[in-house]
Amino acid sequence: MKILMFAHDGSQNRGCEAIVRSTTNIIKDSKKDALIYLASGKPDTDKIISKLDAIYDASAVSIKKYSLAWFISSLKVKLFNDESYALKKINYNIIRHIEDMDVYLSIGGDNYCYGEQPDLYEVDKQVKASGKKLVLWGCSIGEEDLSQRKLEDLKIFDLILARESITYETLLAKGLKNVKLCADPAFTMEKEELSLPEGWIEGNTIGLNFSPLVWKKNTGSYESVRQLIQYLIDETDMVIALTPHVIKDGNNDYEVLKKYYDYFKGTDRVILLPDNLNAIEYKGYISRMRFFIGARTHATIAAYSSFVPTLVLGYSVKSRGIAKDLFGEEKLVLSINDLSKPKKLINSVKNLIINEKETRSQLKQVIPAIKKKSYLAAEYLNQVVK
Repeated sequence: MKILMFAHDGSQNRGCEAIVRSTTNIIKDSKKDALIYLASGKPDTDKIISKLDAIYDASAVSIKKYSLAWFISSLKVKLFNDESYALKKINYNIIRHIEDMDVYLSIGGDNYCYGEQPDLYEVDKQVKASGKKLVLWGCSIGEEDLSQRKLEDLKIFDLILARESITYETLLAKGLKNVKLCADPAFTMEKEELSLPEGWIEGNTIGLNFSPLVWKKNTGSYESVRQLIQYLIDETDMVIALTPHVIKDGNNDYEVLKKYYDYFKGTDRVILLPDNLNAIEYKGYISRMRFFIGARTHATIAAYSSFVPTLVLGYSVKSRGIAKDLFGEEKLVLSINDLSKPKKLINSVKNLIINEKETRSQLKQVIPAIKKKSYLAAEYLNQVVK
């Protein structure tokens, strides 16, 4: 079985890297003869993932002005409002592998949360027109994200694997028959433990991840997080380990966390983890933290799967659904609006600390079952591809 993973824009987002790593392992563990390829918007960033059989450049192809393709696509759009020709040209680097593959695995779990996706719709249409299997792998989609056009695209998939129950129930309620429930593959990802940095206190270090994405959505959140760090310094004896997880230009956690580090470094209570670690190395540090507070979903999954009590900042449907599946309720998640309320944020961290033993115990009980649900995705895939 030859599988192409697509809808991936590179591993500078360590969450995307975590999905690719863990998906590759899960499928190869389930089907020993599987060959797994990756179509990436930034293929150079994915060379750190060793078990892939090949990595292909999936960057967009530009249509040169006044070229034949430009004239044809312009006419089709103007006369027939038909953008399919242009989209096929632009996405040629993904589409060109269809004939060589058995399955196209759309792995961008969040992609359907961000408005219409005409590029993906066209790729999906081309895959099905060629008679190949099409699978949406580990997705999260809120009801507010579902337009009629998006639903029509989702209907053509041979299999949709929802990574949490809110998405699963939402898609079923919309009448989709091709949906199964699993868990995010990254719950199964391995870790690599590097030497602990100077200042780290074993058993008493709290991790903090914050993102420009959350800051842009709620500008008051930056000051709230600063006040939270001040509270942790004044009222606890913990060391704070600032933990980046996405290091892309224009969306770089490290740049935001460095501002906090510069502000508090004189206290000798704050550590800034480097910006050049891979996903398993970040998980190695996160797994040795006492608590974790995070805005990036896969940073929080690294914590959850290591039994680290975790507070999620700026929740989305995925973080709400994951929390519900872990705890039976949407527990220890803060909405984007609440992040500009420092008292609410600090009180949530107090609650995290007070319930430390109970939360860790719950995670130890439920994570083995969640990991089984991650592996269940491969079983569902094997049922579709016989």
